[in-house]
Amino acid sequence: MSHGKHFTLYSHGTGPNGWKIASFLNELGLSYETIYLDLFGARAGEHKKPEFLKLNPNGRIPVLIDHKNNDLVIWESGAILLYLVDKYDDEKKYFGINDKDKSEVLQWLFFQVSGQGPAFGQAAWFNYYHPDKLPSAVERYKTEIKRILGVLEIVLSKQEWLAAGKFTIADLSFVPWNDASIVRETADFEKDFPATYKWHQKLFQIPGIKAAFAERERVIAV
Repeated sequence: MSHGKHFTLYSHGTGPNGWKIASFLNELGLSYETIYLDLFGARAGEHKKPEFLKLNPNGRIPVLIDHKNNDLVIWESGAILLYLVDKYDDEKKYFGINDKDKSEVLQWLFFQVSGQGPAFGQAAWFNYYHPDKLPSAVERYKTEIKRILGVLEIVLSKQEWLAAGKFTIADLSFVPWNDASIVRETADFEKDFPATYKWHQKLFQIPGIKAAFAERERVIAV
């Protein structure tokens, strides 16, 4: 099958994790087509249909297909970012060069995918979507949002970037969840975490991220 684009990205308009991948593809200058799955609307459950589960048995976005590498399928946002670095970031501009820098990038990336994403996601779930109101659950995860932002603040109050002394996939990975509405409802981001807020705003000026979030606004507006 012939594909006009290098990649196909399966994503969702408001789902944070897909925008990590779109941002990085933009930043690398790689062409892609995005297929937005309907998770909650009129066609809800597209991510659970057999054809999608063949791509990702976990039934979640994002999924990336590399049509120039035998239609290789990669799922889980952290794994996709690492694949793209390994395959297409030849100079490791967005990763570490030596062992110390590599380990720093990996530590923050894994903190994002195992800490920030799940905690912020659970906060959003219990605050917006859970059928029963559970104030203790909302409070638990909002407290975790503040704790994680505090971890970032400790480091970013002393240095410009999270790892390797430069902008990397570690920084990029935090952007979509830090931009989620649940964060704005939980803390005064600028006042309570000023160094992290400054870093977050600076990340929106990275061309690939800026382009992805402009597209996000267009998708959400439709």
